[in-house]
Amino acid sequence: MRLRITAKRVRREGLNLDGREKMARILEKRPYGPGVHGPTSRNRQTDYGKQLREKQRAKLVFGVAEKQFRNYFEKATKIKGDTAESLVRLLESRLDNAVFRAGFAKTRAAARQLVSHAHVDVNGKKVTVASYQVKPGEVITIRNTKREKKLWKGFAEQAAKTEPPSWLAVDLKDLSAKVTSLPAGEELKQVFEPQLIIEFYSR
Repeated sequence: MRLRITAKRVRREGLNLDGREKMARILEKRPYGPGVHGPTSRNRQTDYGKQLREKQRAKLVFGVAEKQFRNYFEKATKIKGDTAESLVRLLESRLDNAVFRAGFAKTRAAARQLVSHAHVDVNGKKVTVASYQVKPGEVITIRNTKREKKLWKGFAEQAAKTEPPSWLAVDLKDLSAKVTSLPAGEELKQVFEPQLIIEFYSR
């Protein structure tokens, strides 16, 4: 079962997990956890609790269920280099995330729907698997047969407000994005701490 980013979850985490203006307004209005006790202080967390919380945040941000998230960790441990960076890079390289980062959807959940509903091609071929790992040189495009949909009217103006990462070369007119490299450096920074997730799974 996928975790959904709701107002309650955003308030519990104290972070805008998907960047929506609606969630930002909720946090501004109620910058404390949900519940009948209101803005009371939070209990001090154990190391295990902190690690668990970061894992839950990461799963929420990328919309990944526990079994698949664990698989990402296992795969990251087999990649040479920093395991925490490898984990984030695998998550960022998901097709649904690339569609979101390119500005073709307002949220990752919306991007996942675009992929699963066959709106997206990779190198000219339909791909409906949101977890597909994009690679440098691949070109992500919105399918020609879907471009007449109401969804895409006025799209360019909306998408122009999004600043794509350097690893994606976006052409709004063509509704395409070329993967120029793998995510790296500052673009791997997240609202969660990946090192604590590595520690959680390494217990």
